[in-house]
Amino acid sequence: MRNYPTIAAISTPLGAGAIGIVRMTGQEAITICGGVFQGKCGLEQAGSHTLHYGRIVSPEAGEVIDEVLVSVMKAPGTYTREDMVEVNCHGGPVAQKKILALLLDHGAELAPPGEFTRRAFLNGRIDLAQAESVAQIVSAKTEAALKLAMSQLEGSLSAEIKSLRRGVLSVLGALEAGLDFSDEDIEELNREEAETRLSQIKKCLEELAESAFAGRILSQGVRTAIVGKPNVGKSSLLNAMLMRERAIVTEIPGTTRDTIEEIINVGGVPLQLTDTAGMAPADDIVEQIGVERSRKALKEADLILCLFDGSRREDDHDRALLTSVLPEKTIYIINKCDLFRGRAPSFNRGLLPAQPVLISALTRQGLNELKEKISRLVLGEAFSHTLSPVVTLERHQRLLASASERLLKAQQGLRVGLGEEIISEELRAALTALGEITGEEMMEDLLDEIFREFCVGK
Repeated sequence: MRNYPTIAAISTPLGAGAIGIVRMTGQEAITICGGVFQGKCGLEQAGSHTLHYGRIVSPEAGEVIDEVLVSVMKAPGTYTREDMVEVNCHGGPVAQKKILALLLDHGAELAPPGEFTRRAFLNGRIDLAQAESVAQIVSAKTEAALKLAMSQLEGSLSAEIKSLRRGVLSVLGALEAGLDFSDEDIEELNREEAETRLSQIKKCLEELAESAFAGRILSQGVRTAIVGKPNVGKSSLLNAMLMRERAIVTEIPGTTRDTIEEIINVGGVPLQLTDTAGMAPADDIVEQIGVERSRKALKEADLILCLFDGSRREDDHDRALLTSVLPEKTIYIINKCDLFRGRAPSFNRGLLPAQPVLISALTRQGLNELKEKISRLVLGEAFSHTLSPVVTLERHQRLLASASERLLKAQQGLRVGLGEEIISEELRAALTALGEITGEEMMEDLLDEIFREFCVGK
């Protein structure tokens, strides 16, 4: 391992709380903390993974900063594989900041975002894909997202990538053996067999890349647009699903003049709900901007909740809306069924390409049926991928596509009789792309970009 500077940071969110944690890692971590800690024994003599009660004191001023518990963890059995110290102090920004400032004054450096996890990667405790999953654990909004991130931290995706990489290496090794020992009695490469093996690897890469949609749904949520003409109850539906008054609701058409975004949990997966302005000709510039944003939300949505007023006959605006949505990602909803009083809705259900869900956003009637339909349409497919490795990051998806493209060129080269040197170059490029996922191939600027997105102290 390299000798990196000792770093320190506050690892808990600043603000009033029961406990705050100031974290430090590096060769001098225990010595620096021991210089400002007063307890029954010195930290440098303490055993690894032990907890010590005492006080943090400024030696220069003789001032007691806080009463603390200090965790001492010695390399290599730590998160970073370096000596680590965690000062558990009282929550609140003043105590945490003063302890951090004291540690910095005594030789530590302020940790940039993600530096602790970066150390864990650089010191070989985890690979790059596992390191990225740490940020996803921190940002997980649902149990499904947490479960997926934990699976990746435990190495499910990494193991799959490394297995595929070994497959490519075996073909490359056979090619290069023929090149390096062409004058010796080396068995000639069976091009047909090599092409078959690359085809199998490419198929696995494509299946892994196809899991990206499910991965995004499970980790980030389903982009869901609520659309309809003015005054059909879009904002009422948003409020009903959130079970709180988020959007202003009146009987005046056009009350919602801009998109409103919220997140709810349906079946363990977040739905990024967007309440759009009514899809109808606008009378002023503000309404026109709102309608344009509604069209943008409709275009980008994974799921569309297409809403109609069941108490009124359909009109040209309703028919125009039906032509603007894709049936395969749309759930059709007829609202205001509390006004039907046992009668059929005035809206003609025969116009709709699929059976609609009847609801009352006002009384919340039919909302459970709507949520079940959402689960069946979108989430059921996503959850079918949770038993196998799933791609959750665009970076991984892009690299898988690059590796797949290189393997295709290598297959074509084998088929048409290209020289081994050219085919080997394509295989090396595929290996590089796969290696960038796990960090076996890495560049410093790539690491900077990845860990810049982490929070400080992690």
